[in-house]
Amino acid sequence: MELILKQDVENLGFKDDIVSVKNGYGRNFLIPQGQAIMATSSAKKVLAETLKQRAYKEKTIIADAEKTAEAIKALEIKITAKAGTGATAGDKLFGSITNMDLAAAFKNAGHDVDKKFISINGGNIKRLGQYEAAIRLHRAVTVDLTFDVVADA
Repeated sequence: MELILKQDVENLGFKDDIVSVKNGYGRNFLIPQGQAIMATSSAKKVLAETLKQRAYKEKTIIADAEKTAEAIKALEIKITAKAGTGATAGDKLFGSITNMDLAAAFKNAGHDVDKKFISINGGNIKRLGQYEAAIRLHRAVTVDLTFDVVADA
């Protein structure tokens, strides 16, 4: 079954992509949730015209995203968290650091990045140290950032 995505769908595609999925996934989930429409010939023609009009605007959006990516690369993010003390606790955190905490750190630095576009390598962080995260600013612009998790003083 061919569908046109109306919004970004994780692990499937981006908005306005034509994707091929199994019938049940399309009919029972994507279409009722409003995430996709059937890819009929008329819908494909409308999509082609929309993409042509959007191509010009896309260049400026990508340029802005690349400028933001350079600014994010220059940041030195340090997230403070409560950590255990003593010989047995070592560098173990109370709780964990998630993409929501990283989004809050970006907001404090003056960059508004949605938490769903931040992917921390290894998932949640439960120890002190240095970690990597991938931030997707646009479908064509992704930036890798190294940040530190330090103990709360």
